[in-house]
This record gives sequence, C-alpha cells and structure tokens, in this order.
Amino acid sequence: MLMEFKLPDIGEGIAEGEVVKWLVRAGDTVHEDQPIVQIMTDKATVEIPSPRAGRIARLCAAEGEIVPVGQVLLEIEEAAHAPESPTPRSPATPPAAPSATAEPAPVSTTEPAYIPVAPAVRALAKQLGVDLAVLRGSGPGGRITAEDVQRAAEARRVAASPTAPAAQGMEERVPIRGIRRKVAERMVLAKQIVPHYAYMDEVDVTELVSLRQRMKPEAERQGVRLTFLSFILRAVVAALKKCPRINASVDEERKEIIVKRYYNIGIATATPEGVVVPVLKDADQRSLFDIAREIDRLVTAARLGRSSVKDLQGGTFTITNVGSLGGLFAAPIVNYPEVAILATQKITKRPAVRDNQIVIRDLMHMSISLDHRVVDGAEAVEFMNQVIHLVEDPQQLVG
Repeated sequence: MLMEFKLPDIGEGIAEGEVVKWLVRAGDTVHEDQPIVQIMTDKATVEIPSPRAGRIARLCAAEGEIVPVGQVLLEIEEAAHAPESPTPRSPATPPAAPSATAEPAPVSTTEPAYIPVAPAVRALAKQLGVDLAVLRGSGPGGRITAEDVQRAAEARRVAASPTAPAAQGMEERVPIRGIRRKVAERMVLAKQIVPHYAYMDEVDVTELVSLRQRMKPEAERQGVRLTFLSFILRAVVAALKKCPRINASVDEERKEIIVKRYYNIGIATATPEGVVVPVLKDADQRSLFDIAREIDRLVTAARLGRSSVKDLQGGTFTITNVGSLGGLFAAPIVNYPEVAILATQKITKRPAVRDNQIVIRDLMHMSISLDHRVVDGAEAVEFMNQVIHLVEDPQQLVG
C-alpha cells in the first residue's frame, strides 16, 4: 500500500522547512523511525524519521526546496513487516529543483490595502520591487512575512540573470542552503529594517585575567571550563537589568517595543555551515560556574550540529566573541528582532596610564551594535559603562 508522508508539524509555530539533505533515495528500504531527511526550520536542523517500514517509492521535494507543513515529502510502499536489514544510508538523488526560470512576479508600485502585511514588510516589498498582490503569505492566517518578500525578490533576480559559461575549473558554484541560507536571509532582513549604530569602548581586564587564573583549579575540579565569556555574560545580565530597553524586541505590526523581564542570552557560534546562536536561558538565575557549564554545552552542541529547537529559540540579547579569532574591533549585525548585540574583542597587553604612570595592562575593546529606533546613544553608553564597571571589578561577578 502506497503511503504519502507529509512534513509534520515540528512545533514551536514552525510553518515550513527547507529540505537540507535526503538521507535515503528512491528504492531504499527503511525501517520505522529510521531518519530519512534533514529539515532546516527557522530554529534548527532536525532529522525527520520514517513513520512506517517499507520501500521509498518517490521523493517529492528537492534538496534546497522550501516545503510547508502538510506538503508531501515522499511516498512509501508500506511493508507487511519491518525489514530485517534496512538499506544503508546513501547519498540521495532528489528530484530536480523547480526551474529558476519560472515566471517571476511582475514589479508593481501598488499594493491592495487588504493584504495582511506588517508596515515594515510592506516597505521592504516596495524597496525590493515585489508586488504583494501576487504573493502567498506563509505566516499565520496567510500573513506575508519578510522572508516571503525576500524569496520573491531572489526568484526574480535569478530568473533575470544570464548564465554565462565559466572557464573550466576556475569557478565553483555552491548552493545557498540550510544554515547558510537562513543566516543570509536574517542578516539581509536585519540590515534592511534596523537602523544600526555602533559604540565602542576599552576595558581593563587585568583583574579579570588574574581572578580567572585563581579560580581555574577549582573550576577544573568541578569539571567546569571557565572562560572569560562566563564573567562577561554575568556582567551583561546585571547591566540589562539597569538598562531594560536594551533587553527588548520590536513588534513591527503593532509598532510596539516589547521589553523583556527575563534574560535569555544568545551566544553567536561559528560552525562549518554558518553562524548559529544557541540561547542560554534564565541567565540571571544561574551561578558563574553554572553559566560556564551551559555555555560549554550549548557551543559544543552547535558546532556538532546537535542543537535542539529549544536551544535556539527565545533569545533577548546576543553576545559574539570576536576576540577568540584575534580581532581588535567589530561592529556586528543586530540579531533581529532583538535590538542589540555585544562584541568582545581580543585581550592584549598594552601600555596604559594609571596614577600618572605608564604601566602594562591587559586591555580589551568591547563594541555594541543597536537598533536606533529603540535605543538612544545615551542608553548605549550607560549600558556599556555598567558592563565595564563590573568586568573591571570582577569579584562582584563571582557567585
């Protein structure tokens, strides 16, 4: 009996997913609960298991294709009994992706007033020349999202681009899929919507370096990898409590600022596929060592591609550690819809003036990028001053 397997409701309000990689191909025999496909959602990459034992009759979506919840993923010829030796996983040969030369949406400068779309998304569509009247929204109740607009603009761009032959072996074309596609979409969206500005200051971390060195033996006895980020994260949470508008997001539809009274700190993490931001939940309720343990768990899982959906959602503020790679200054892009992101830079020994004497100190730059619609310059300076005060007197962060 032929069974159609549709993309299931993964939960957490997920309406669609990208087929990142097929783990089976047509003709393979599978057992029940065997992973058959990797799906990338807004939150994470998840493996979808087979609901039945049987033989794969047909794959109904190509790698890189966006599939809404409820659309058929594949067809399975059900087996009377589960096979004893399922076919080993092999690289999939999915159906060809839909042609990029499908009719593009015509450009129009008018949009019917009844189309359910937030003002910011309407402005984005006008900027990109996308006619909202021809779009089918993927959001709740058919609402058109910024991602819908971006995909329509990209489809038109690809359709209009001539494919000139390249010199043999001199170019490589890499599909923008999975995490890389999601990162690209979110960064473009953030730059198009958020009026960014950045602020940078210098921090004397000499005392922090000394304190961490003294605490490392006890941390190691407890199995804790104590990093500078653990201390900085505690300082950030304390500063957010005094500058609450920085721990916020924007409701574009209602034109409201949502100030958060909980503190879920995202940790921007580099992976081979792209940047992932796992979220350390309830940071204000954790001890220093507990924060260090959770950072280690989240970052390790992200780098191995094992982050859960829960690990990647609910952030209120993000930290990115540029210094671990050697940078002295960076102005990161806000992790929209959050309104601020802090970058920590490399710690270096440099001359500094203390009590009218030139001395060698451990110094570090910190920078913050913000959404100027929500946070003014004075608030940014106040927040950074709070963080710097705590980092320079780190004993306050122990506990």
